[in-house]
Amino acid sequence: MSVTRVVVAGGGTAGWMAAAAIARTMGAMVEVTLVESEAIGTVGVGESTIPPLVTYNRLLGINEAEFMAATAATFKLGILFDGWHTPDSRYFHSFGTTGRDHWAAGFQHYWLNGRTRGHDQPYDDYCTELVAALQGRFAHLPNDATNYAYQLDSGRYAQFLRTMAERDGTRRIEGRIARVELDAETGDIAALLLDGDRRVEGDLFLDCTGFRALLIEGALHAGYDDWTHWLPCDAAIAVQTESVGPPLPYTRAMAHEAGWQWRIPLQHRVGNGIVYCSRYLERDAALDRLLGNVEGAVRTEPNFLRFTTGARRRQWHRNCVAIGLSGGFMEPLESTSIHLIQRAVLRLLRLFPQGGVKPADVAEFNDQQLQDMEQIRDFLILHYKVTDRRDSPFWRQCAAMDVPDSLQQKIDLFRQSGRVFRRNEELFGENSWVQVMMGQGIVPEGHHPIAGKLSDGELDRLLSMIRRQVADTVATMPPHGDYVARYCPAERP
Repeated sequence: MSVTRVVVAGGGTAGWMAAAAIARTMGAMVEVTLVESEAIGTVGVGESTIPPLVTYNRLLGINEAEFMAATAATFKLGILFDGWHTPDSRYFHSFGTTGRDHWAAGFQHYWLNGRTRGHDQPYDDYCTELVAALQGRFAHLPNDATNYAYQLDSGRYAQFLRTMAERDGTRRIEGRIARVELDAETGDIAALLLDGDRRVEGDLFLDCTGFRALLIEGALHAGYDDWTHWLPCDAAIAVQTESVGPPLPYTRAMAHEAGWQWRIPLQHRVGNGIVYCSRYLERDAALDRLLGNVEGAVRTEPNFLRFTTGARRRQWHRNCVAIGLSGGFMEPLESTSIHLIQRAVLRLLRLFPQGGVKPADVAEFNDQQLQDMEQIRDFLILHYKVTDRRDSPFWRQCAAMDVPDSLQQKIDLFRQSGRVFRRNEELFGENSWVQVMMGQGIVPEGHHPIAGKLSDGELDRLLSMIRRQVADTVATMPPHGDYVARYCPAERP
């Protein structure tokens, strides 16, 4: 049976990202129907993104300035981490490339070697995006040399994609899903039964119903692996506040005694939230902490969320594919929520069924999705595990916990030699691991011997040249707020 009818269950960011991409890519080859209810809210707090979203939008032919204006977006050059190594520490995880690599060794090896020869300039000084972020500057550089992402209003992004998807032929049906009808012979999903005795049939169903996972779990029982023993935070509260100054080109992640707090500056407001472990912090105390550490007047009622970090065991099961939160949840520490939606959608398009769902396609999709999530999981665990904080039961638990072997190997390798190796299409690059591991307090004991090949004079000239180029480039960039105001001023709601 050919797959010609795709039914997307649920709207929000996940549903409309999927519908827009499939409708634009597949065209008249498939009929896309999206079912959602205005009465059912969405989580709607995935406002901070990472650079692959730039590529995703380009693949769909989206004009960047129009998209940013419609979503009140700002540019994002990375994340500022406060209080993660020690309560008073601070470091920056940027999206840029630091220094210049040799094919045999990353730049960190030359920087580490330089420290043994008296060079004491911070590692940060060798990254254009990092220096620009801390100075509050931004510009598109020639040859797409700026590595950046977006800070955006996810509700507006969903609406932007809905307009695009409907223009490309997607049919939207308003209604609640009352029941999922299974085929008595195959066990596949045959139809969604909506309120009012309506029935929506399809060949392939995408579960974009969020934490409820009505199709993939409620109907098909795909199973879920709980990772809270590694990532113990299980609750969050989100609020929006008025802007009190020009938007900064980065997101903040501020650690506290039982988790962390985010601050995401958009053009018209700021997104704020607190992530915490309910075992160590009660909800009312968490809300007080959040409201006591925001800037500007609060403009929305608090949005209370509970979650279990982990992954669906089968994210494609029978003729149903989980997209977004229905497939699993990675807390938003490194802004990967929208990215995981993007990866699932693009992977589905690459493996789109011909002549019916094939077991080999399903197995490949599930293997790749799980690998993505496990690699992101390890990167998130790193922030909690590698710390000198012992000031609360939460941090003592994190520092003492056993971690996956895959992460422990990376930590041991970097601590001993300064080396980082990535596997397959792993999301976070070498520079990301270096910045976070050093920011969290790991000082490598050694470095690649090739760094010693340079004489003192050669190394000094190399390091000085890179720092000067970074400083000169950043000096040409305007303030981020001015650039946004000229390039993509936000549309009124």
